[in-house]
Amino acid sequence: MLDATISPQPSDVPHPHLSRLLQGMAEVVQQKAYAAITIADIVQMAGVSKRSFYEHFDSKEACFLALYRAASASALRTLREAVVPDQPWQSRVEQGFQAYFSHLAAGAGLLRALFIDIHYLGEPGAQARRDVMQALAAFMLDTVNDLPSDATARATLSPELAMAAVGGINEWLLMAIETDQVAKLADLTATASQLVYLLMQAPVRGSAGAEP
Repeated sequence: MLDATISPQPSDVPHPHLSRLLQGMAEVVQQKAYAAITIADIVQMAGVSKRSFYEHFDSKEACFLALYRAASASALRTLREAVVPDQPWQSRVEQGFQAYFSHLAAGAGLLRALFIDIHYLGEPGAQARRDVMQALAAFMLDTVNDLPSDATARATLSPELAMAAVGGINEWLLMAIETDQVAKLADLTATASQLVYLLMQAPVRGSAGAEP
């Protein structure tokens, strides 16, 4: 079965057949190249009928996208639950990254399929990736910009810089997957945290050509 750390939660997948189909897809993509997967493979692994499949999805692409979104929601939930609200923002950043990378590393068997195969789904896959990256960027903004009322003034992270940080971290994840370093993902915590710290200190410039 799909590793519980990256498996969809009951709140994400309310229908039991839907949950089994996502579990089946998760198992199949770890065994076969995405292009070679058939709906017959998915339903056989899930232990349901093709009729049940078509009650939820109209294609294997739709099933894979649902798996991608559910697994991403599970990872984001882990990240949110790891952050202690009353801690300094630096501690919250480190807590979040540590939990997120450890969560992904625990689902190593599925990670390659989710991060690599999603690129084969064209615009629907690209939109799913954008939605996940935007959710991560929004979490980052909430984490570092949520100041207590008595805090001294400091720079805040802009949405553009948050997305830049998420994009850079995503590339590090892809490199770790491609070089079989997934087991060491938690080691990225310090580097990812340092990236956010540096962005928080970056000066804000006006229009092109403005004076430093």
